[in-house]
Amino acid sequence: MSESKDLENLSINTIRMLAVDMVQKANSGHPGMPMGAAAMAYTLWTHFLRHNPANPAWPDRDRFILSAGHGSALLYSLLHLTGYDLTLDELRDFRQWGSRTPGHPETHLTPGVEVTTGPLGQGISNAVGMAMAEAHLAAIFNRPDYPLVDHYTYVIASDGDLMEGVSSETCSLAGHLGLGKLVVLYDDNHISIDGPTDLAFTEDRMGRYAAYGWHTQQVSDGNDTESIRKAMDKARNVTDKPSIIAVRTHIGYGSPNMQDSADAHGAPLGEEEVRLTRENLGWPVELDFHIPEEALGNFRHALTRGTELEKEWKDLFADYERKHPEMAAQWKQMWSEDLPAGWEDAVPDFAGEDLATRAASGKVINSLAPVLPGLIGGSADLAPSNNTMIREEGAFSRDDRLGRNIHFGVREHGMGSIANGMAMHGALHPYVGTFFVFSDYMRPAIRLAAIEKSKVTYIFTHDSVGLGEDGPTHQPVEHLAALRAIPDLIDLRPADAAETAEAWKIAMKADGPVALILTRQKLRSIDRTGRASAAHIERGAYILAETGYDQRAIILASGSEVGPALEAVDILDKKGIHVRLVNMASFELFERQDQAYRDEILPPRITTRVTVEAASPFGWDRYAGTQGKIIGINRFGASAPGNLNMEKFGFTAENIAETVEKLLG
Repeated sequence: MSESKDLENLSINTIRMLAVDMVQKANSGHPGMPMGAAAMAYTLWTHFLRHNPANPAWPDRDRFILSAGHGSALLYSLLHLTGYDLTLDELRDFRQWGSRTPGHPETHLTPGVEVTTGPLGQGISNAVGMAMAEAHLAAIFNRPDYPLVDHYTYVIASDGDLMEGVSSETCSLAGHLGLGKLVVLYDDNHISIDGPTDLAFTEDRMGRYAAYGWHTQQVSDGNDTESIRKAMDKARNVTDKPSIIAVRTHIGYGSPNMQDSADAHGAPLGEEEVRLTRENLGWPVELDFHIPEEALGNFRHALTRGTELEKEWKDLFADYERKHPEMAAQWKQMWSEDLPAGWEDAVPDFAGEDLATRAASGKVINSLAPVLPGLIGGSADLAPSNNTMIREEGAFSRDDRLGRNIHFGVREHGMGSIANGMAMHGALHPYVGTFFVFSDYMRPAIRLAAIEKSKVTYIFTHDSVGLGEDGPTHQPVEHLAALRAIPDLIDLRPADAAETAEAWKIAMKADGPVALILTRQKLRSIDRTGRASAAHIERGAYILAETGYDQRAIILASGSEVGPALEAVDILDKKGIHVRLVNMASFELFERQDQAYRDEILPPRITTRVTVEAASPFGWDRYAGTQGKIIGINRFGASAPGNLNMEKFGFTAENIAETVEKLLG
């Protein structure tokens, strides 16, 4: 055996044993996957991955995604060994309170982690979005002799990733789009938690991916680094389709009693088995978290190489900036956290315009597109209904990477995951649209967006029983409550076109995901004479109307129900009953305000309160209080004209006013 092969084996075993020790010390985790996948991960990270550990944010770095996020110890080992800002002590803190090495990778915690993974199928789907972002940005910025954007997206995925339905959605689209810079290493270890994968997973996986339009290969020995390198070279040379390489690995490799066993998946090996594994791999038996100097030196070449690669790119960019100053300026703006000066001036104010809020949203998108070149998006086959098309732009496709309209097909979950990947890539602000009821189909991706603060805008139209004849299957009832339960997701339900414009401004400035909840039906423009401007929705809730100086009750409403609530205020005023109307556009934003503001809007002394929203009452009790009344929907909707539905369910000015009167006695 040559010296270089010895060093290679030593380096691979360093990855394995660091992972084993992390899991053992934490008494929690997944050692089997890192042990089995260490050789292919080593091959990828030392021979192919272009990255700079000293600067994890270098724009033209290759992206690496550990879709099999339960194997996080593998990634943390690689990050520490190659020189990222992740110390050995932090590896010792694996899965502990406040550590930067959580049980599954979280991008906001750990330098070098590109996306938050763990829920299977999400990482590989994020990778499709990253590859799309790379292709789109390359089309915008690259010029002859200036490949400013030229990087790959690499994935290590598991059996579970390939089983999950979301990966079928996204990988099908990736094949259709011919994303040639997407390369997936499939950790084909034949084991799942329940036991052998053939308990439930016997299809021809590579045949399926070939049918999707992927280039497929198989490597029979997951420790044969030469074969893995050759397969990777072939994959990288296929430019017109994404690639997947099934690498036959052995879960828990090196463990005498747990290799190829489901027992190695999700539990520590145990002290005795750790000792036996060290002996089997020729590792110092009494040393934990042992890193041989030769192995560390081998890995740390990534720092030197990465610094050189980034310097070459910076020199290229400097020359590019001299030759193409306008494009260089656009590059800097798109990659910055700041929006271009004056961008808000492009947004229409819709004063006096009666529009469905979905229609107003479409107009805002088209007003923003010329001034925000990073804005890109589409719909899950509902673009005409969601109003998500940018009219002057083409469709992103295999033949047109410049297109800013994305046809996701009927793939809501995949659409959400792809959008996360595009956002986390950088330089782009994706938006995605579907009917609000189908937010259920993409909820896991929305939740991850909130965890990692992915800057995605969700356009959810047809927001209530007011959509009409399509009936209960298409009428959202519980969905507002479900979204409001997700921490750090801003939900906005504007009451008219003007508030929709303001909601878009909030979405563009937000540091995380925003959901716009929009109507199918036309809404009357709110007369703002003597009233607060629509911009006040930035605080979540505000006083829209009040009568007299001795208000006895508060009406709270959102979205399309604000209109009839305003009429109810007039009805009550004519009867000498003075009330306040609070437009509750966003629970999340209102709860971010200080207590003084919240008490100003909802004075504790006024306990007679009526909340009005064409959705589940769940969650409204915090504002209605024990002496209030919630006008909501506690059943599924009905197939009938939208106006009739709203009347039958009690969302009329007369019913709102009557409810207030009854409460006041």
